[in-house]
Amino acid sequence: MDFGVVLQTNPPAWRTVDLARQAETHGFEYVWTFDSHLLWQEPFVIYSAILAATHRVTVGPMVTNPATRDWTVIASHFATLNEMFGNRTICGIGRGDSAVRTLSGRPSNLATLEDSIAVIRELGNSRGAVLAPGTDAERRVQFPWSRGSALDVWVAAYGPRALDLTGRVGDGFILQLADPDIARWMIRAVRDSAEAAGRDPDEVDICVAAPAYVGDGAAPAERAHMREQCRWFGGMVGNHVAEIVRRYGTDSAVPKALTDYVRDREGYDYNQHGRAGNTHTTFVSDEIVERFCLLGSPHEHVERLRELESLGTTQFAVYLQHDNKEETMRLYGERVIPAMAQTVTATS
Repeated sequence: MDFGVVLQTNPPAWRTVDLARQAETHGFEYVWTFDSHLLWQEPFVIYSAILAATHRVTVGPMVTNPATRDWTVIASHFATLNEMFGNRTICGIGRGDSAVRTLSGRPSNLATLEDSIAVIRELGNSRGAVLAPGTDAERRVQFPWSRGSALDVWVAAYGPRALDLTGRVGDGFILQLADPDIARWMIRAVRDSAEAAGRDPDEVDICVAAPAYVGDGAAPAERAHMREQCRWFGGMVGNHVAEIVRRYGTDSAVPKALTDYVRDREGYDYNQHGRAGNTHTTFVSDEIVERFCLLGSPHEHVERLRELESLGTTQFAVYLQHDNKEETMRLYGERVIPAMAQTVTATS
Protein backbone atom coordinates (compact mmCIF):
# COMPACT_ATOMS: atom_id res chain seq x y z
CA MET A 1 0.00 0.00 0.00
CA ASP A 2 1.20 3.51 -0.87
CA PHE A 3 0.68 6.47 1.46
CA GLY A 4 -0.16 10.10 0.82
CA VAL A 5 -1.02 13.27 2.72
CA VAL A 6 -3.77 15.74 1.85
CA LEU A 7 -2.98 19.39 2.68
CA GLN A 8 -4.90 22.64 2.57
CA THR A 9 -3.04 25.46 0.87
CA ASN A 10 -3.43 27.89 3.76
CA PRO A 11 -0.93 30.75 3.92
CA PRO A 12 1.92 30.99 4.30
CA ALA A 13 2.52 28.88 1.21
CA TRP A 14 5.97 27.86 2.46
CA ARG A 15 4.26 26.12 5.38
CA THR A 16 2.46 23.87 2.87
CA VAL A 17 5.76 23.25 1.09
CA ASP A 18 7.44 22.38 4.40
CA LEU A 19 4.68 19.93 5.35
CA ALA A 20 5.10 18.28 1.95
CA ARG A 21 8.85 18.03 2.53
CA GLN A 22 8.25 16.46 5.95
CA ALA A 23 5.80 14.00 4.41
CA GLU A 24 8.46 12.78 1.99
CA THR A 25 10.99 12.51 4.82
CA HIS A 26 8.59 10.26 6.73
CA GLY A 27 8.02 7.93 3.79
CA PHE A 28 4.85 9.26 2.16
CA GLU A 29 4.81 8.91 -1.62
CA TYR A 30 2.00 11.29 -2.55
CA VAL A 31 1.21 14.89 -1.62
CA TRP A 32 -2.33 15.97 -2.44
CA THR A 33 -3.98 19.33 -1.80
CA PHE A 34 -7.48 20.74 -1.77
CA ASP A 35 -8.32 22.77 -4.90
CA SER A 36 -10.69 25.60 -4.01
CA HIS A 37 -9.13 28.84 -5.15
CA LEU A 38 -11.47 31.20 -3.27
CA LEU A 39 -11.07 29.48 0.10
CA TRP A 40 -7.33 28.76 -0.12
CA GLN A 41 -4.24 29.65 -2.12
CA GLU A 42 -3.79 28.52 -5.71
CA PRO A 43 -2.42 24.95 -5.54
CA PHE A 44 -0.76 24.68 -8.94
CA VAL A 45 1.60 27.54 -8.07
CA ILE A 46 2.52 25.76 -4.84
CA TYR A 47 3.02 22.42 -6.61
CA SER A 48 6.00 23.88 -8.43
CA ALA A 49 7.63 24.81 -5.11
CA ILE A 50 6.80 21.41 -3.56
CA LEU A 51 8.35 19.56 -6.48
CA ALA A 52 11.46 21.75 -6.31
CA ALA A 53 11.82 21.09 -2.55
CA THR A 54 11.36 17.31 -2.76
CA HIS A 55 12.89 14.40 -4.65
CA ARG A 56 10.32 11.74 -5.38
CA VAL A 57 6.78 12.53 -4.15
CA THR A 58 3.96 12.75 -6.66
CA VAL A 59 1.71 15.80 -6.31
CA GLY A 60 -1.79 16.70 -7.41
CA PRO A 61 -5.23 17.98 -6.42
CA MET A 62 -7.78 16.09 -4.35
CA VAL A 63 -9.71 17.15 -6.27
CA THR A 64 -9.96 19.58 -9.15
CA ASN A 65 -13.10 19.89 -11.31
CA PRO A 66 -14.17 20.68 -14.90
CA ALA A 67 -16.20 23.78 -14.00
CA THR A 68 -13.79 26.34 -12.55
CA ARG A 69 -10.79 25.58 -14.77
CA ASP A 70 -10.44 25.27 -18.52
CA TRP A 71 -9.62 21.63 -19.25
CA THR A 72 -6.70 22.46 -21.54
CA VAL A 73 -5.23 24.76 -18.88
CA ILE A 74 -5.43 21.95 -16.30
CA ALA A 75 -3.60 19.64 -18.69
CA SER A 76 -1.01 22.32 -19.46
CA HIS A 77 -0.28 22.73 -15.75
CA PHE A 78 0.48 19.03 -15.40
CA ALA A 79 2.46 18.71 -18.62
CA THR A 80 4.58 21.74 -17.69
CA LEU A 81 5.29 20.44 -14.19
CA ASN A 82 6.22 17.06 -15.66
CA GLU A 83 8.65 18.70 -18.07
CA MET A 84 10.23 20.68 -15.24
CA PHE A 85 10.44 17.98 -12.56
CA GLY A 86 9.93 14.63 -14.26
CA ASN A 87 6.66 12.75 -14.28
CA ARG A 88 5.65 13.42 -10.68
CA THR A 89 2.09 14.68 -11.01
CA ILE A 90 -1.34 13.12 -10.73
CA CYS A 91 -4.81 14.51 -11.42
CA GLY A 92 -7.62 13.86 -8.97
CA ILE A 93 -10.91 15.13 -10.36
CA GLY A 94 -14.58 15.19 -9.45
CA ARG A 95 -17.76 17.05 -10.31
CA GLY A 96 -16.90 19.98 -8.03
CA ASP A 97 -17.96 21.04 -4.55
CA SER A 98 -16.47 23.95 -2.60
CA ALA A 99 -14.66 25.38 -5.62
CA VAL A 100 -17.94 25.92 -7.47
CA ARG A 101 -20.50 26.32 -4.67
CA THR A 102 -18.64 29.22 -3.04
CA LEU A 103 -19.07 31.07 -6.35
CA SER A 104 -22.78 30.17 -6.62
CA GLY A 105 -22.01 27.63 -9.31
CA ARG A 106 -23.18 24.05 -9.74
CA PRO A 107 -21.17 20.84 -9.93
CA SER A 108 -20.60 19.54 -13.45
CA ASN A 109 -22.78 16.74 -14.70
CA LEU A 110 -21.23 13.34 -15.27
CA ALA A 111 -21.16 13.67 -19.06
CA THR A 112 -19.08 16.84 -18.73
CA LEU A 113 -16.82 15.17 -16.19
CA GLU A 114 -16.22 12.25 -18.53
CA ASP A 115 -15.45 14.55 -21.46
CA SER A 116 -13.01 16.56 -19.34
CA ILE A 117 -11.18 13.41 -18.22
CA ALA A 118 -10.60 12.41 -21.84
CA VAL A 119 -9.17 15.83 -22.75
CA ILE A 120 -6.98 16.18 -19.65
CA ARG A 121 -5.61 12.64 -19.90
CA GLU A 122 -4.74 12.85 -23.59
CA LEU A 123 -3.07 16.25 -23.41
CA GLY A 124 -1.39 15.37 -20.10
CA ASN A 125 0.16 12.32 -21.79
CA SER A 126 1.57 14.31 -24.72
CA ARG A 127 -1.17 13.12 -27.06
CA GLY A 128 -3.79 14.92 -29.09
CA ALA A 129 -7.31 15.49 -27.75
CA VAL A 130 -10.60 16.24 -29.47
CA LEU A 131 -12.60 19.19 -28.15
CA ALA A 132 -16.37 19.40 -28.57
CA PRO A 133 -16.63 16.10 -30.50
CA GLY A 134 -19.63 15.71 -32.76
CA THR A 135 -20.36 19.45 -32.93
CA ASP A 136 -19.58 22.21 -35.41
CA ALA A 137 -16.88 23.39 -33.01
CA GLU A 138 -15.04 20.05 -33.02
CA ARG A 139 -11.29 20.37 -33.32
CA ARG A 140 -8.17 18.39 -32.43
CA VAL A 141 -5.56 20.04 -30.22
CA GLN A 142 -2.15 19.01 -28.89
CA PHE A 143 0.70 20.66 -26.97
CA PRO A 144 3.51 20.94 -29.56
CA TRP A 145 6.03 21.44 -26.75
CA SER A 146 5.13 18.38 -24.66
CA ARG A 147 7.17 15.20 -24.99
CA GLY A 148 6.90 12.12 -22.79
CA SER A 149 4.58 13.56 -20.17
CA ALA A 150 2.75 10.89 -18.14
CA LEU A 151 -0.43 11.64 -16.18
CA ASP A 152 -2.94 9.40 -14.44
CA VAL A 153 -6.46 10.72 -13.80
CA TRP A 154 -8.16 9.44 -10.65
CA VAL A 155 -11.86 10.09 -10.12
CA ALA A 156 -13.57 10.96 -6.82
CA ALA A 157 -17.05 9.43 -6.63
CA TYR A 158 -19.81 8.34 -4.26
CA GLY A 159 -23.07 7.70 -6.15
CA PRO A 160 -23.87 4.71 -8.41
CA ARG A 161 -23.54 6.55 -11.73
CA ALA A 162 -20.31 8.27 -10.71
CA LEU A 163 -18.87 4.94 -9.56
CA ASP A 164 -19.83 3.43 -12.90
CA LEU A 165 -18.05 6.26 -14.74
CA THR A 166 -14.97 5.77 -12.57
CA GLY A 167 -14.77 2.10 -13.43
CA ARG A 168 -15.12 2.81 -17.14
CA VAL A 169 -12.63 5.65 -17.55
CA GLY A 170 -10.64 6.30 -14.36
CA ASP A 171 -7.03 5.32 -13.85
CA GLY A 172 -7.89 5.33 -10.17
CA PHE A 173 -10.78 5.75 -7.74
CA ILE A 174 -10.69 8.23 -4.83
CA LEU A 175 -12.98 7.27 -1.96
CA GLN A 176 -13.12 9.99 0.68
CA LEU A 177 -13.97 7.93 3.78
CA ALA A 178 -12.41 4.93 5.50
CA ASP A 179 -15.41 2.84 6.53
CA PRO A 180 -14.66 -0.74 5.40
CA ASP A 181 -18.31 -1.71 4.88
CA ILE A 182 -19.00 1.26 2.62
CA ALA A 183 -15.61 0.89 0.91
CA ARG A 184 -16.39 -2.74 0.11
CA TRP A 185 -19.57 -1.76 -1.78
CA MET A 186 -17.99 1.17 -3.62
CA ILE A 187 -14.83 -0.67 -4.65
CA ARG A 188 -16.94 -3.57 -5.90
CA ALA A 189 -19.10 -1.17 -7.93
CA VAL A 190 -16.01 0.38 -9.56
CA ARG A 191 -14.46 -2.97 -10.34
CA ASP A 192 -17.70 -4.38 -11.76
CA SER A 193 -17.97 -1.35 -14.03
CA ALA A 194 -14.36 -1.72 -15.16
CA GLU A 195 -14.89 -5.38 -15.96
CA ALA A 196 -18.11 -4.63 -17.88
CA ALA A 197 -16.16 -2.09 -19.92
CA GLY A 198 -13.59 -4.72 -20.88
CA ARG A 199 -10.90 -3.42 -18.53
CA ASP A 200 -8.82 -5.33 -16.01
CA PRO A 201 -10.43 -4.28 -12.69
CA ASP A 202 -7.14 -4.72 -10.85
CA GLU A 203 -5.57 -2.02 -12.99
CA VAL A 204 -7.79 0.65 -11.40
CA ASP A 205 -5.95 2.05 -8.37
CA ILE A 206 -8.03 2.50 -5.23
CA CYS A 207 -7.23 5.46 -2.98
CA VAL A 208 -8.99 5.75 0.37
CA ALA A 209 -8.62 9.25 1.83
CA ALA A 210 -9.63 10.20 5.37
CA PRO A 211 -8.40 12.09 8.42
CA ALA A 212 -5.93 10.12 10.52
CA TYR A 213 -5.05 11.21 14.05
CA VAL A 214 -2.42 9.18 15.91
CA GLY A 215 -2.03 9.12 19.67
CA ASP A 216 -2.56 6.68 22.48
CA GLY A 217 -6.33 6.86 22.10
CA ALA A 218 -7.07 4.98 25.31
CA ALA A 219 -7.99 7.85 27.63
CA PRO A 220 -11.62 8.99 27.07
CA ALA A 221 -10.67 12.68 27.03
CA GLU A 222 -7.94 12.13 24.42
CA ARG A 223 -10.25 10.05 22.26
CA ALA A 224 -12.93 12.74 22.47
CA HIS A 225 -10.38 15.35 21.38
CA MET A 226 -9.40 13.24 18.37
CA ARG A 227 -13.04 12.96 17.33
CA GLU A 228 -13.63 16.69 17.67
CA GLN A 229 -10.58 17.45 15.54
CA CYS A 230 -11.87 15.16 12.76
CA ARG A 231 -15.64 15.70 12.98
CA TRP A 232 -15.46 18.24 10.14
CA PHE A 233 -14.87 15.35 7.74
CA GLY A 234 -18.33 13.88 8.29
CA GLY A 235 -19.77 17.26 7.38
CA MET A 236 -17.75 17.43 4.16
CA VAL A 237 -18.76 13.91 3.17
CA GLY A 238 -22.34 14.80 4.10
CA ASN A 239 -22.44 17.35 1.27
CA HIS A 240 -21.99 14.60 -1.28
CA VAL A 241 -24.21 12.12 0.53
CA ALA A 242 -27.06 14.64 0.75
CA GLU A 243 -26.92 15.03 -3.02
CA ILE A 244 -27.02 11.26 -3.47
CA VAL A 245 -30.11 11.08 -1.25
CA ARG A 246 -31.78 13.85 -3.28
CA ARG A 247 -31.01 12.02 -6.51
CA TYR A 248 -31.59 8.39 -5.55
CA GLY A 249 -33.70 8.54 -2.39
CA THR A 250 -33.10 6.42 0.70
CA ASP A 251 -34.11 3.08 -0.85
CA SER A 252 -31.39 2.87 -3.49
CA ALA A 253 -28.45 0.49 -3.70
CA VAL A 254 -26.36 2.99 -1.73
CA PRO A 255 -25.60 1.50 1.72
CA LYS A 256 -27.78 2.89 4.50
CA ALA A 257 -24.64 3.21 6.60
CA LEU A 258 -23.71 6.02 4.23
CA THR A 259 -27.07 7.75 3.83
CA ASP A 260 -28.76 7.48 7.23
CA TYR A 261 -26.47 9.85 9.09
CA VAL A 262 -27.42 12.93 7.00
CA ARG A 263 -31.08 12.88 8.09
CA ASP A 264 -30.47 15.65 10.63
CA ARG A 265 -28.17 17.70 8.41
CA GLU A 266 -29.52 21.26 8.29
CA GLY A 267 -26.96 23.16 6.23
CA TYR A 268 -23.32 23.78 5.54
CA ASP A 269 -21.09 26.83 5.81
CA TYR A 270 -18.35 26.68 3.18
CA ASN A 271 -16.46 29.42 5.01
CA GLN A 272 -15.57 26.68 7.51
CA HIS A 273 -15.06 23.95 4.90
CA GLY A 274 -12.49 21.34 5.93
CA ARG A 275 -11.67 23.03 9.22
CA ALA A 276 -11.46 21.38 12.63
CA GLY A 277 -13.94 22.74 15.15
CA ASN A 278 -16.44 24.07 12.63
CA THR A 279 -19.99 24.80 13.75
CA HIS A 280 -22.12 22.87 11.27
CA THR A 281 -21.29 19.24 12.06
CA THR A 282 -23.47 18.56 15.09
CA PHE A 283 -25.35 15.96 13.02
CA VAL A 284 -22.12 13.92 12.70
CA SER A 285 -22.17 11.34 15.49
CA ASP A 286 -19.16 9.96 17.33
CA GLU A 287 -19.81 6.62 15.62
CA ILE A 288 -19.59 8.19 12.16
CA VAL A 289 -16.31 9.94 13.04
CA GLU A 290 -14.84 6.64 14.24
CA ARG A 291 -16.06 4.80 11.12
CA PHE A 292 -15.06 7.40 8.53
CA CYS A 293 -11.69 8.35 10.07
CA LEU A 294 -8.66 6.56 11.55
CA LEU A 295 -8.14 7.44 15.19
CA GLY A 296 -6.08 6.06 18.05
CA SER A 297 -2.85 4.18 18.46
CA PRO A 298 -0.58 3.12 15.59
CA HIS A 299 -1.82 -0.44 16.13
CA GLU A 300 -5.43 0.67 15.57
CA HIS A 301 -4.44 2.43 12.36
CA VAL A 302 -2.61 -0.63 11.08
CA GLU A 303 -5.59 -2.89 11.83
CA ARG A 304 -7.96 -0.67 9.82
CA LEU A 305 -5.48 -0.25 7.00
CA ARG A 306 -5.00 -3.99 6.67
CA GLU A 307 -8.76 -4.38 6.39
CA LEU A 308 -8.92 -1.70 3.70
CA GLU A 309 -5.97 -3.28 1.90
CA SER A 310 -7.79 -6.62 1.84
CA LEU A 311 -10.63 -4.86 -0.02
CA GLY A 312 -8.25 -3.69 -2.75
CA THR A 313 -7.06 -0.32 -1.45
CA THR A 314 -3.72 0.58 -3.04
CA GLN A 315 -3.20 3.96 -1.35
CA PHE A 316 -4.25 5.56 1.91
CA ALA A 317 -4.15 9.38 1.88
CA VAL A 318 -4.12 11.10 5.27
CA TYR A 319 -6.12 14.30 5.63
CA LEU A 320 -4.07 16.47 7.99
CA GLN A 321 -6.65 19.12 8.90
CA HIS A 322 -6.17 18.90 12.66
CA ASP A 323 -3.80 20.01 15.44
CA ASN A 324 -1.48 17.00 15.26
CA LYS A 325 -0.03 17.18 11.75
CA GLU A 326 3.67 16.67 12.38
CA GLU A 327 3.24 14.01 15.05
CA THR A 328 0.79 12.04 12.93
CA MET A 329 3.24 12.07 10.01
CA ARG A 330 6.12 11.07 12.30
CA LEU A 331 4.25 8.14 13.82
CA TYR A 332 3.08 7.00 10.40
CA GLY A 333 6.67 7.10 9.21
CA GLU A 334 8.04 5.23 12.21
CA ARG A 335 5.22 2.84 13.11
CA VAL A 336 2.43 2.58 10.55
CA ILE A 337 4.08 2.64 7.13
CA PRO A 338 6.77 0.09 8.13
CA ALA A 339 4.10 -2.20 9.57
CA MET A 340 2.23 -2.12 6.25
CA ALA A 341 5.33 -2.70 4.10
CA GLN A 342 6.07 -6.04 2.50
CA THR A 343 8.56 -7.98 4.57
CA VAL A 344 11.90 -8.48 2.84
CA THR A 345 14.73 -10.41 4.51
CA ALA A 346 18.41 -9.82 3.90
CA THR A 347 19.10 -13.55 3.77
CA SER A 348 16.97 -16.65 3.45
